[in-house]
Amino acid sequence: MTLGPGFVRAGKVRDLYDLGNDRLLLVASDRLSAFDVVLPTPIPDKGRVLTGLSRFWFAETADLVPNHLLGTDPAALPPAFAPAARELRGRSMICRRLEIIPVECVVRGYLAGSGWKDYRATDRVSGIALPAGLRESDRLSEPLFTPSTKAAAGHDEPIDFDAVVALLGGERAEAVRDVALRVYERGAAVCARAGILLADTKLEIGVDAATGELVLADEVMTPDSSRFWDAEAWEPGRAQASYDKQFVRDWLEAQPWGKTAPGPALPPEVVAGTRARYVAAFERITGASFARYLEEDVVAP
Repeated sequence: MTLGPGFVRAGKVRDLYDLGNDRLLLVASDRLSAFDVVLPTPIPDKGRVLTGLSRFWFAETADLVPNHLLGTDPAALPPAFAPAARELRGRSMICRRLEIIPVECVVRGYLAGSGWKDYRATDRVSGIALPAGLRESDRLSEPLFTPSTKAAAGHDEPIDFDAVVALLGGERAEAVRDVALRVYERGAAVCARAGILLADTKLEIGVDAATGELVLADEVMTPDSSRFWDAEAWEPGRAQASYDKQFVRDWLEAQPWGKTAPGPALPPEVVAGTRARYVAAFERITGASFARYLEEDVVAP
């Protein structure tokens, strides 16, 4: 659905608008993608969870790295967006334009997901050798920068750090790795205070063309881009219950579906369960009421 002028494209989750003067509008929809397929069933309020959490994390990490957020008030948009102001509240961000680096910046503190699959096959994750005998969901001795390709179509594939150096140059690659690790470590510490383990996360990092500085972009440490586990329930050696879209992935894995579009419609109980997990992540991490966020568009309690 096009909400105003300057529409650029619709991604899997976000719609992008060009506002001019090197400003962009990102609108987080309620669409849900899994296995690189956008599912036909939306998750109510999902876009507002992603936006609220991203705003929280941009504030929490502002001392570590600049971010692209300029504002969130729909009233600051051109008049043509006014009819959509109600829809935009809580799910839109006005951002500065960046050159996004062509690497998915993944940081892992625990062995899960594609990292676990990589390790089982090679004893490595993104080319980093790990000790033998690790179990699924084990805590790693230190957080690892495990980048992957940024595929225009199909699946992202893990790459080693030398491949990042080849793409970005040595100095820029080391700076990107440093930023990603510092943001993850800050996120893990904040989550720990809420009784949540940040198992891994995927970050988008861009470059300000005018200054050359690295800038945190897109969404940050949300249930779409991260694995959040309950610390009290953590038990290595198995998959973990989580506050993210793994709940949907698990349901999809049990369906007679070839993981190609179109995806199956989600039943009401899966929609409700997914929304509940996303809202729980928002409230536990931020300490804020999601109901209040919906009413007042505030993140802090």
